[in-house]
Amino acid sequence: MTRPKGYERDRNYVTDRITADGSGGWPVEPGRYRLVVAPACPWANRAVIVRRLLGLEQAISLASCGPVHDERSWTFDLDPGGRDPVLGYERLQEAYFARDPAYSRGITVPAIVDVPTRALVTNDFAQITLDFSTEWTAHHRDGAPDLYPEKLRDEMDEVMQRVYTDVNNGVYRCGFAPTQSAYDEAYRRLFTALDWLSERLSDRRYLMGGTITEADVRLFTTLVRFDAVYHGHFKCNRQKLTELPVLWAYARDLFQTPGFGDTIDFTQIKTHFYVVHRKLNPSGTVPAGPDTSNWRSAHDREQLGGRPFGDGLPLGG
Repeated sequence: MTRPKGYERDRNYVTDRITADGSGGWPVEPGRYRLVVAPACPWANRAVIVRRLLGLEQAISLASCGPVHDERSWTFDLDPGGRDPVLGYERLQEAYFARDPAYSRGITVPAIVDVPTRALVTNDFAQITLDFSTEWTAHHRDGAPDLYPEKLRDEMDEVMQRVYTDVNNGVYRCGFAPTQSAYDEAYRRLFTALDWLSERLSDRRYLMGGTITEADVRLFTTLVRFDAVYHGHFKCNRQKLTELPVLWAYARDLFQTPGFGDTIDFTQIKTHFYVVHRKLNPSGTVPAGPDTSNWRSAHDREQLGGRPFGDGLPLGG
């Protein structure tokens, strides 16, 4: 059966990599690169979390864009004078044009910029975080967790691919579905995947077992936005996250782990989605709810055992 044609994410990224051996022309070098994110964006949120968990704050500086952008690009409107203090740019678009004056694709976050040239290095969000784990090891904090364990990579890659296809991108496929049939298909796949994840997490604390991995980071950034945005704004409304007991407890467990919840700004998240997506929300009105104080409530997931950071240490540990 032919599946209905639905929303397709543009994945034509700049795929240069920063590597320990510099074989691609971009060597690992502390202080050389700037990670540009927007706290509202789930794809950028991954990079912020991984950078914090690994302790790369001193090695890779951070620039944050505001929650609202126009058709041209994200802007540095949170900084004094509306310019990033390191790059001197008003718009992330400028770093893309410094790399390629004829650049015509999406201006996305996360993006890594080479500070000396002020030009984009990469915006390949999936590879950026894996490289933080595997190429920047010489600059990890003492006790940094292994977020991409070699012995688990084959299974992890399969899990992360389904999470990406049906959950991370699945909520967008619901929200931007061009037809009823495309929406119905995306909705079915999203909640089938969430049911599968609930079952997988019913007897293990994290997606890959007893320790946190990149797979958990990737799922978390969608779950934490689910009730605030995706349930209503993107019509992902079979249930709220708070009505899915296993996933709700799992998400709270991660939220209360240093490096996760302390990267979340619900005000910026709601502002971004409800203001920028005017085709879905023409008035730009940002909802007042939901109440987010329940993210700090007891989750009892520690009863499943495991060690969140494996042989490593939590932040501040």
